[in-house]
Amino acid sequence: MQNVIKKCTKRKVKQERGSMAKITAIIIDDEYLARENLRLLLSEFCPDVKIIGTGQNVAEARQLIAEKKPEAVFLDIRMPSGEEGLELLEDVKANNFQIVFVTAFKDYAIKAFNANSIHYILKPIDIEDLKDAVEKLINYKELFSKDSSNLETYIESIKNFSENIHYQNESNRITVSHSKGIKIIDDTNILYLEGDGNCTNIHFVDGTTFFDTRTLKVYEDILATNKFYRTHKKYILNLSHLTDYLYEDGAFAVMQTGVKLPVARARVSEFIKTIKEL
Repeated sequence: MQNVIKKCTKRKVKQERGSMAKITAIIIDDEYLARENLRLLLSEFCPDVKIIGTGQNVAEARQLIAEKKPEAVFLDIRMPSGEEGLELLEDVKANNFQIVFVTAFKDYAIKAFNANSIHYILKPIDIEDLKDAVEKLINYKELFSKDSSNLETYIESIKNFSENIHYQNESNRITVSHSKGIKIIDDTNILYLEGDGNCTNIHFVDGTTFFDTRTLKVYEDILATNKFYRTHKKYILNLSHLTDYLYEDGAFAVMQTGVKLPVARARVSEFIKTIKEL
């Protein structure tokens, strides 16, 4: 039934987009075959995108952006030797385009992408990943048209991403996209996170909560391991706001608000070691 609902929803969205203009985009990659491969994949599988130019470096990208005014840039990023790709991020604010990074790098870069809700595709390109990236471009475009402050928030997330990559630091800001816009969260304000099926409830120190459609596992990968700890299959807590550890009728972590979070039996030993090293 859920699959049927998803298919119906997607069909409805596509019908509603029937009259919407295609997203104009350029492709920047230093390899000709890579550019052509992506262009052909977009042409065949992503009809909502219109490629209006391709280039092999940042200089050509800037020229195309000035002449064509694309709404999106598919940008190859090669780190650490290819940081020139990151130079293009400085142009986002002036030209108001979205970026989809196309990269073979995983590890740290992926953590930075996810923390800032930046669109990316891993090489070799998977068709479903490409479709998802285009879907995000469309959703963000709609958000920007509804409220210009969403564009400013997106630009801020690009800035955060650039700083994270340049300085290889653990981000303390997380970008979350939702139906009404884009939210930037300072992780120091997070009390704990609670898994809710394939989604996550974020609980803040001021007592408010925020519901995100990303899984708790995604947040486990995003959040700094020296600041957050997953005590249970349903919970990740901010160690900065931990006040007590209790072992009575089970193991519990007590947060500064008084809430008690369970610590799974298999994690007790490691958790005790972790809090002793705080």
